[in-house]
Amino acid sequence: MTSLLVIIVLVLLAVALWQLTKIFDLTQVGSSSDDSQVASDNDNNIQGYIMFGFLAFIYIFTIYGLLKWGHLALHTPASEHGILVDSLMNITWVLIFVVQVITQGLLYWFSFKNRGNKDKKALFFADSNKLEALWSIIPSVVLAVLILYGLYAWNNIMFIDKDEDVIEIELYAQQFKWTARYAGQDNVLGKANVRLIEGINTLGVDMSDPNAQDDIVVTELHIPKGKKIHFKMRSQDVLHSAYMPHFRAQMNCVPGMVTEFAFTPTYTTAEYRELPFMVEKVSNINKIRAVKSAELIASGGTALDPYTFDYLLLCNKICGASHYNMQMKVVVDSPADYKKWLSEKTTLAQDIKTAAAAEKPAEGTETAKDSSIAKDTVKAVVDTVKAAVAKVAAK
Repeated sequence: MTSLLVIIVLVLLAVALWQLTKIFDLTQVGSSSDDSQVASDNDNNIQGYIMFGFLAFIYIFTIYGLLKWGHLALHTPASEHGILVDSLMNITWVLIFVVQVITQGLLYWFSFKNRGNKDKKALFFADSNKLEALWSIIPSVVLAVLILYGLYAWNNIMFIDKDEDVIEIELYAQQFKWTARYAGQDNVLGKANVRLIEGINTLGVDMSDPNAQDDIVVTELHIPKGKKIHFKMRSQDVLHSAYMPHFRAQMNCVPGMVTEFAFTPTYTTAEYRELPFMVEKVSNINKIRAVKSAELIASGGTALDPYTFDYLLLCNKICGASHYNMQMKVVVDSPADYKKWLSEKTTLAQDIKTAAAAEKPAEGTETAKDSSIAKDTVKAVVDTVKAAVAKVAAK
């Protein structure tokens, strides 16, 4: 609502300025003015200097943005391939910045240098093979190098050797939550189909598949440091995107198909929390939260909890009204802690058996209750018939 009001106010201000301009024009009626609609040398000079001013604005704002918001960008990657991704991104940013500085400078310099002047005559070029070759070949070569480097990075990231020792984990997306399924001791995920979703089997795992008997379903993702994790991703309803920014990992989750991504974590959650930049970042966030908490308490509200860093799995597609809430905590453990955590989890097969066993007594109780009601009904009918027979006999 506030944004709408701001837009309305800006529109009204624009209309007011336009009307003031018309009123000013009307007040100049009868005065001597140049209304030929042809730019004079003075007009061209003004436009040339304005262009230089706009060029200065672009450069100053770019530098200001880097100094002001540069620290908000993601810092140290928490996966092995993250270094390669950051390298590709940094090279791209440097190229963009250099090209922008050169091209914008040339554009506005030539606009100023060749501004209109009554004593100059425009020189027209029908074409220039040298210029055409220059601005075609250079961008083509630069883009080809970037694309080839990108393909090299992509192939290195996505390549998974069939004989490689990896941990198989499924990420299951649905509006608006994530669920993870571990392959268990056999390290093979059981088959699954959305048509098999029933009861606590919310992922539609095919329990007739032998590989599904040791699968483990959880709502908090734990992975070990230094071990390659092979994620297989499914979506139950709409297009989602599994995004783990600190691991430089993202892959779409498409209904009806399985997508995949793999990476090796390099920092445990505890280690990443202790990195100097993260300690400073958390401290700054908590200072802001402390100020906000003071305001909330003063207005009778509840104070905010202190912020603690955690890796997160987010959805990077706008998948519906509660998209903002679709996230799952990711914990990177040491290998020993990971094994301990996983050993404490029950398999999906065990959970289904436990749920079924819990339902049986309830079903038995209902059956006994129904039987008792039926017996009482039959007895009432028999008593009624006997009473009617006795009454007829008495007459």
